[in-house]
Amino acid sequence: MSDAWNSGMTQNDVAERAGLRQPDVSRLESGGGTSTIGMLERLAHALELRFVARFEKPDAA
Repeated sequence: MSDAWNSGMTQNDVAERAGLRQPDVSRLESGGGTSTIGMLERLAHALELRFVARFEKPDAA
């Protein structure tokens, strides 16, 4: 099992801490699936990170 986001935790560890299933963590780690803000917040908390989302205007071309 891969290290989930270089945290030293396995996907199972992250899933358990976030209240998710390991296949859901695997799918997100590989760039698949669709997540909710709530799921991302739970993952951030499980990884001892802060979830931040913001909107920005693109740089002028």
